[in-house]
Formats: sequence, C-alpha cells, structure tokens
Amino acid sequence: MPIIIGAHYDSVPGTPGADDNATGVAVLLELARNFALQPLKYPVQLVAFDMEEYGCWGSSHHAAKFKQQKQSIRLMISLEMLGYCNNKPNSQSYPAGLKYFYPNCGNFIALIGNLRTVRDMITLSKNIRKVGQPCEWLPVPNRGLIVPDTRRSDHAPFWDRGYPAIMVTDTANMRNPHYHQASDRIETLDLDFLAGVCGGLVEAIRYM
Repeated sequence: MPIIIGAHYDSVPGTPGADDNATGVAVLLELARNFALQPLKYPVQLVAFDMEEYGCWGSSHHAAKFKQQKQSIRLMISLEMLGYCNNKPNSQSYPAGLKYFYPNCGNFIALIGNLRTVRDMITLSKNIRKVGQPCEWLPVPNRGLIVPDTRRSDHAPFWDRGYPAIMVTDTANMRNPHYHQASDRIETLDLDFLAGVCGGLVEAIRYM
C-alpha cells in the first residue's frame, strides 16, 4: 500500500502564495529528493495537486481514481502552509473550544487527521519533536464535518472516501495574517521554522 504525499501548487488570484502554498510544494520537492536518495520501506507517491483553492479538484480526482480502482492507501499526507511562525503569546487562535487544549503561541506545526490515523499522528509528532520542532496533533471524527476548518485542504477528498489522511499545517488564517492576501510573500515567512518542519517530516515519515 502506498503513502501518498501531496501539496497544491495553485494560489488565490492576487496573492503570491508564499505560504499558501509554495511552502508545501518546496517541502514536497525536498521529500522527493531525499526519498530518491534513500527509498522508504513503503511505496510512495509524491503528487502536486492543482485547483485546491477552487474545491480540491485535483486531489478529488486522485482520490476518486484510487477508490474506483479499489486500491488501498497506507496513508495520505497533505502538505498545507508550512512556513509561518509567531513566537508571541496569544498569536494562535482556534475553532471554538480547542483553545483550552492547545498552546496559545503559534510556533508549532499541526497534524490534523481522521480517527484512523491516530497511531500515525502519535508516531509522526514524536519524531518531528525529536528534531526540535514543536508539533501538536488533532484527531477529527466524522470526516471533519463537526469542525469544517479541519477540512480545508487536499486531505478532505481522501477522508470522504474512507482513506486515512493527515493535513500538516501552520493553521493558515488562525495564525498567519497574510493568508489569501497580496502580502503572502516570502519575507513574511520563518525559513528556519520551515526547514525544521521539513527536516522533521523527513525523519518522521522515514520511521513510519
């Protein structure tokens, strides 16, 4: 069963899309380079999706193809906005109720997965933290329909078809004030944070 790792390469018109989602594509390319040099024990597909901003068309097509062919998937990982960090207190917001369980400082990377991925999220977060990168994880029941913000990327079409899938995210507009703005430029990113996320993912995915 393959691991599918994807990132969308489109952006909202009028924005350079540095965080959303050039960061995801950059990490996807680095994972491809790393895994080509030292292959994983699982087969892996690295996919750049189009039209995420218009309803996840690319990832929906990909997930539907797997379902139609009755193929199993070990895990789908969606790389979604990975480069914005804010170390100030109260720099992180959440959907209703979650602020009581998670840090108020926006300096972590988040894993959001359906219930089938709890074990994988525990493993991934543990190994991401080993490289010094703060990481939090959130299990989501019922395809994320209770908390719609958890569905906002290319993992959602895989959830809808019953596949195990995780979104890796800096939490978008719940932290980054440049989300979907013309100001989403590279100079707003924390490239050390992005490198930490990338290095953590390389190690974490390798130990799955």
